[in-house]
Amino acid sequence: MEDYIVRATAADGAVRAFAITAKGLCEQARLHHTTSPVVTAALGRMLCAGAMMGVMMKGEDDLLTLQVMGSGPVKQITVTADSAGHVKGYPNVPDVELPPNKLGKLDVGGAIGVGLLRVIKDLGMKEPYVGTTELQTGEIAEDLTYYFASSEQVPSSVGLGVLIDTDCSVRQAGGFIIQLMPQAEDAVIEKLEQRIKSISSVTEMLEKGYTPEKILEDLLGGMGLEINDRLEASFLCNCSKERIQRALMTIDKKDMQGIVDDNEPIEIKCQFCNTAYQFDVATLQEILAQMG
Repeated sequence: MEDYIVRATAADGAVRAFAITAKGLCEQARLHHTTSPVVTAALGRMLCAGAMMGVMMKGEDDLLTLQVMGSGPVKQITVTADSAGHVKGYPNVPDVELPPNKLGKLDVGGAIGVGLLRVIKDLGMKEPYVGTTELQTGEIAEDLTYYFASSEQVPSSVGLGVLIDTDCSVRQAGGFIIQLMPQAEDAVIEKLEQRIKSISSVTEMLEKGYTPEKILEDLLGGMGLEINDRLEASFLCNCSKERIQRALMTIDKKDMQGIVDDNEPIEIKCQFCNTAYQFDVATLQEILAQMG
C-alpha cells in the first residue's frame, strides 16, 4: 500500500492513535485541481486529517465532511471521507500564490485566514452531528487540536505535513492524531507531552523514511503501543453522469426550462475531482419532461 492509515492504542487503551502516509492521494488531488503549492499544502493537510477522522467512524455508510471557511484568498476547502479510507476534497480557489511566511515556509495560514472549522458527521441518525469552532491559526493541525478539545472534549494532538517538491508535485504528505481517553493517568499524559515536544515536523519524519508505524513508535514507544490495523487510503470520487443528472432534476423547473430554451448543450464539472460531464439538448429535454 503506497498510502495507508494505521489505527493503534497505547497505555492499556488510555491512548488511541492514528497515522497516515498520503503522498499519492495528495498528488492526485493536486492534479485534479491544478493547485498552486500553498493550496496543495492546505488541501493535502485537510485530506490527511479527513482520512484519519473518517476511519474513526464505525458504519459502512458513515460520512464525514471537514470544512475550513476563512477570510484568506483560498476562501474555503471542503473534504469528505468515509470509514474505509476513501477521501476527496476541493479548494474554492485553487491557484492562490503567496510569499513564504516568516519561517520561510508555505503560508497555509495566510491562504486560509481567520474563520471557522466545521466538522459534519452523518452517522445514519435523523440529524448529522455538526461541530463548529473558530480557526486558531489556519494551519489546520492546530485548528483540529482545538476542535477536538473544545467541541468533542477529547484532548488530542494533531500533526500534519505536506512537502512540495521543486516541480510543484507532492514530495511527502502525512500526519498523526493522538487522543487521550478519560482513563489516561497523569504519568501517561506527561510522558506523551514530552514525546510530542521532542519530535521533528511530520514532513521531516517522512523525509527520513518514517512509516506511519514508525511515527507512532516515536510518539508512543515504551507505552504499550499496539497497531490494531492498517487501511489503504485513496482519493476516490464517486461522481457519475447519473448522479449529476439526478442533481439536475432537483433544480427549479423554471430554471431547467431556461436551460432547455437556450438550445445549447451544457457541461457540468464535479467539484471534487473536476471531471466534466456533457449533456446534449435532447437529454436536457428528457430531464425537463421527467420533472412533470
